[in-house]
Amino acid sequence: MTILLEVCLALALLPALIFLVNLGAYRPPPLGVPPGGTLPLSVLIPARDEELLIGDAVRAVLANQGVEFEVLVLDDHSGDATAEIVEAIASRDDRVRLIAGGELPPGWCGKHYACWELAHEARHPVLVFLDADVRLAPDALGRMSAFLAVSGADLASGIPHQQTLGFLEKLLIPLIHFVMLGFMPIPSMRRTRMPSLSAGCGQLIVARRDSYFRAGGHAAIRASWHDGLKLPRIFRAAGLRNDLFDATDLAECRLYQSARDVWNGLAKNAGEALAAPRLIVPMTTILLGGQVLPFLLIVPAVAGWPQPWSAVEWSLLASAVCAAWLPRFAAVARFRLPLAGAILHPLGVFVLVAIQWYALLRNLLGRPTVWKGRPQPIVSGRETV
Repeated sequence: MTILLEVCLALALLPALIFLVNLGAYRPPPLGVPPGGTLPLSVLIPARDEELLIGDAVRAVLANQGVEFEVLVLDDHSGDATAEIVEAIASRDDRVRLIAGGELPPGWCGKHYACWELAHEARHPVLVFLDADVRLAPDALGRMSAFLAVSGADLASGIPHQQTLGFLEKLLIPLIHFVMLGFMPIPSMRRTRMPSLSAGCGQLIVARRDSYFRAGGHAAIRASWHDGLKLPRIFRAAGLRNDLFDATDLAECRLYQSARDVWNGLAKNAGEALAAPRLIVPMTTILLGGQVLPFLLIVPAVAGWPQPWSAVEWSLLASAVCAAWLPRFAAVARFRLPLAGAILHPLGVFVLVAIQWYALLRNLLGRPTVWKGRPQPIVSGRETV
């Protein structure tokens, strides 16, 4: 039992230590204007059937001050009033343009083709790719532009503050912070150009326009659904730099609107992340062994099975439980995440692992995930970067 507890402690300590180090490196963009000023930005919003969200998204961008920008919304063949809502706003503010999306070519993810079209329409040197469910703060554009200037990054990204209303949202959505900050060391990312040390959040990405096209942009990841991971990776493969910033105070997002969307949305991206065939077994071992098993072992410890536990075994178990919980409670304080999700951390991790295996099984059975009426394209060629 002692050996098992030592393994659990080691697996729990690894992400806990990385998370704590990353908390010091994952900082908000600077306040104020950097030397040389900020560059103008093009805010690019792909929209497909977003009539309930797009108006608030565009108005939040327009509330930004102190920086030059334009807002481009691409209507991706919506069957609702998305285009009409944007047209009404554009008629009152010439910073807004509505673009009609072209026919989706074979092998492209719909969102990525929309972003590719938007990038070609952009007039300014900084591109901000923004999901329609994200609401920017009034100082977000200036601070993101300043972050690019100060950091020297070609692409940067951050996780917006996550609104979580339903139970499954509170259980799983906060794990976005845990997975990114617990397994990707930001200091190492900044010291190297290794594509494997890439991370980002597809909800909010800012990039230099010339670097974007140099790296190949969304065309290089056309079949992927995980732009938060794949776009930084192709930038680094092209010898460019990516970075991360804390977007908690810059933007807000409710990622999914129902429990079904939470499950399917996380499964959609899983095959290119934790559920990748080469990663799923080691990541399952690390997650279950370090984040779930210590809590399960509380039962035999209290029961004194298979024999009364020694003080050393109790100490190892308590240390493993604390190490597993530490990043989650730190995230509650730092990123304003729901306390219930942290308390139920082992359950959340177990469900997350189940989603990864569900996604892998679907891929093996040749049953592509469908999102917004479109199946996932087949990944091939450069898209596998």
